[in-house]
Amino acid sequence: MTVCFPPQLPLLPAGHAPSARRILALWFPRLSTDRLARRRWGMSWRSKGRPEHPPVVCAGRVQNSMRLTALDEAAEAIGLRTGQGLAEARAICPTLDVAEADQHSDRQFLEAIADWCDRYTPLVAIDGVDGLLLDITGCAHLFGGEQGLIDDILGRLLQLGLEVRGAISSTPGLSWAAARFSDRQVIADEAMVGILSALPMRALRIDTDMSLALARVGLKQVGDLLAAPRGPLTRRFGPELLLRLDQALGREGEPIVPRRTVALLSVERRLAEPVRDEEAILDLVGRLAAGLRSGLEGRGEGGRLFELLLFRVDGRVFRIEIGAASPLRDAARIKALFNERMAVLHDDMDAGFGFEILRLNVLQSEALDEKQVAFGARSSDADQSLDFIDRVAARFGRDFLRQPVLHASHWPERASGLAPLADVTSPAGKVAPPVRNERPMRLLAHPEPVQVMAAVPDGPPASFRWRRALHRVVRAEGPERLSAEWWIDGEDASSRDYFRIEDSTGHRFWLYRQGLYERGATDPGWFMQGLFA
Repeated sequence: MTVCFPPQLPLLPAGHAPSARRILALWFPRLSTDRLARRRWGMSWRSKGRPEHPPVVCAGRVQNSMRLTALDEAAEAIGLRTGQGLAEARAICPTLDVAEADQHSDRQFLEAIADWCDRYTPLVAIDGVDGLLLDITGCAHLFGGEQGLIDDILGRLLQLGLEVRGAISSTPGLSWAAARFSDRQVIADEAMVGILSALPMRALRIDTDMSLALARVGLKQVGDLLAAPRGPLTRRFGPELLLRLDQALGREGEPIVPRRTVALLSVERRLAEPVRDEEAILDLVGRLAAGLRSGLEGRGEGGRLFELLLFRVDGRVFRIEIGAASPLRDAARIKALFNERMAVLHDDMDAGFGFEILRLNVLQSEALDEKQVAFGARSSDADQSLDFIDRVAARFGRDFLRQPVLHASHWPERASGLAPLADVTSPAGKVAPPVRNERPMRLLAHPEPVQVMAAVPDGPPASFRWRRALHRVVRAEGPERLSAEWWIDGEDASSRDYFRIEDSTGHRFWLYRQGLYERGATDPGWFMQGLFA
C-alpha cells in the first residue's frame, strides 16, 4: 500500500534551465485505425498478428471532398497518404476498406487511454487529437527509473493493440518533438540542445506554412535557429517561432493542465492477482480508507468527496465517487458509503477478467475538529442523521434529498431554491434549519397575469380575475416596493409594488403591479406571484 501526495506543477521562469521536472509525451500515430482494429479483432490483435484483411483507412469530408484522414500500416505500405482523395485511393486499391472518420469516438478513445495512464501519474493532459502529456516528476523510481517506466508503458499499450511512441525530457515541447521525430526515449538535460538541433522545424510545433517559409530561406533544422539573430526572425516570422524554441529548451515555462482534479491525498493497492468479487473489492476499499486516516489527521481535516478508481486488466477504468455531509476519516463509514454506491452500479460495473489496481482519492476536504466521546456513549441524533443523508445520497444521488436555501437576491423568484441536503450542512456536522421568511408558502413557478379593477390607479385592486374566476377584495396590505436587480435584468427593468390580498371567501393572495405610474408607465400590468396558506 502506498500513500501518494500528488506532485505540483512547477512553472519554469524565463532564463532558467529545467532541473527536476520530467515530462513524458505519448504519440498515437494510428489512433483511429487502431480503435477500429480493437473493435473488430480484439485488443490483442497486434500480438496475435493481423488477420487477412484489406488495408483500412478512415475518410472524411475536407474542403467539400472526401479525403483520407487516417491509415493503417497496410494502407501506408501500398503508397497511400493522409489527405489523399478517396477516389484516387480506391483507384490504387479497389478492395480498400473505408471507414467514416469519427472525431468524437477518437476523442473518447483517447480519453479512455488517458484514464488508463492514471496508473503512472495523476497529472495527465490531452495533447491535441493524437497525444498525451504526463508529468512523471517523482514517479519514475516506482518503475525502476525513467527507462523502466517508458518501457513498461509502451509495452503495455502495445499489448492493448496500440501503436505508440514516447519520449521523456524536462520540457513538454522537447518530449513532444522527440516522440514524433527522434528515436531517443530518455533525454537528459545536458543533451537537450544537441538532440533538438538535429530535428526538423516541424518539431517546434509550428504550422506547415511557417515551416515551408523557413525552408525557403535555408532554415530547415532547429539547430539553424540557434545561431541566427533573434530580432530579424521575430520581425519576419512573428513571436511564436522563438517562443516555441524557448519552450522546448526550458527557457520559457509551459504548464501542463491535468484533465481531472488532482487528488489531495491518494492511496492505492497493486494486486498480484486481479480481483472480481465485490466483497473482496469492498474489503480492499476499507483497507485503503484506513490508510488515508493518518494523512487526514496530519492535515487536521476530513474528506468530503472521495473517488475510487478501479483499473481493469484490459485497460478500462471505472471511477466511483461518493460525498459526505460532514468531514469523514472513519474507514468503516467510507466503506459503507461505497457499498451503497456499488449496489446501485452493480449491473453497470463489469469486472471482466478482474481489477489489478485500486486507488482511493480524497478530492475535497474540510477542517475536522476532534471531540471526546464519553465511554459507552451512543451516536448522537446529529451523527445518525448525517449517516442517513450520506447513505441515501450514495444510493440515489446527491439531488435525491433537497432542502430550501436562501440566495443573495431580494427578487422573490430568485431569493430561494432547493439544494442537495448534503451540501447545506454546517461544517460542525449539524443540518441547517429550514428557511423561514414572510413570503407565501407557495410561489408560482412563473408569475401569471391577472385582470384588475382598482379604485385609484396606484392603489390596491378592488377586484381581479385570475384563471377565469372573479375575486372581490375585502382586505389589502401594501404596497411593498421592490426595485429591479439592474445588474441582472438591465437598467431599464421595472420595479414592482406587492400587495397582500384577501378575497370575500377568505383566500389570500400575493399580487404585484409591474411598473410605476410616477415613472412614466401608462398601463402597468398585474401578476399573481403566490398564495398564502
